[in-house]
Amino acid sequence: MAGTVVRAVPDGAEGMWPVNLRFEELDWRTTPLGVISLRRRRDRASDQDVYEIKLDEEFLMSSLFTVAETDLARLGLAASSASELDVVVGGLGLGYTAYAALEDQRVRSLQVVESLGEVIEWHRSGLLPLGEELTADPRTRPVHGDFFAMTASEEGFDPEAPGRRFHAVLLDIDHSPTNVLDPSHAWLYEVEGLRRLAGHLHPGGVFALWSDDPPQEEVIAALAEVFAVVRAHVVTFDNPYTRGASSNTVYTAVLDGPEQNRS
Repeated sequence: MAGTVVRAVPDGAEGMWPVNLRFEELDWRTTPLGVISLRRRRDRASDQDVYEIKLDEEFLMSSLFTVAETDLARLGLAASSASELDVVVGGLGLGYTAYAALEDQRVRSLQVVESLGEVIEWHRSGLLPLGEELTADPRTRPVHGDFFAMTASEEGFDPEAPGRRFHAVLLDIDHSPTNVLDPSHAWLYEVEGLRRLAGHLHPGGVFALWSDDPPQEEVIAALAEVFAVVRAHVVTFDNPYTRGASSNTVYTAVLDGPEQNRS
């Protein structure tokens, strides 16, 4: 099932509907994971339109806080010294990580793996602000698939070129390695799972991971079992709700090899 602009919230006196609605549910779909919905609202604290994606009652992402999603691409790709980059983004979401990756002129191809076809459709139809520009870039190819299953497989992330290797994988799906959206994801963040992922990278390739939690020693230790250079970057940003600063973590991990960048 699906619906478009099925709910709105009045922002006027005595129940009158204003010309500009403060809240719109742009679309919703029933999926095997639950009900996924896309909504747009006018945020009073920031005085801007905010796009949000929810799975049932859980918020998956918001355009209000995108600094760390953008820095996931910038920090991850900066860790590679390769002159040309074939990149995988795990999780399309609102598109900020993929969009930031395309700003790096070394990127020649970008596979964006998204398990929810509805999210890909929202981008292609222009319901999301970055969608039309992101999907129109000839370097970008959205792939409807399960990132975790692809990681575990020998075929990898490109259905058209089984076994293809990449220079960087940028992952933003779970809340953190220890706070996963689904228990079936947890194996990836253990040593054997990380070895599986590393098998899809070129020598010197980079794995970068977004986390909503502060740097965790157990995550760093697991990454260090597989990768030669591991760093945890704390990304801070203004939070209009707390009137202070909030932070996320971006882990970068570089395989040993000719492209390795230790700076």
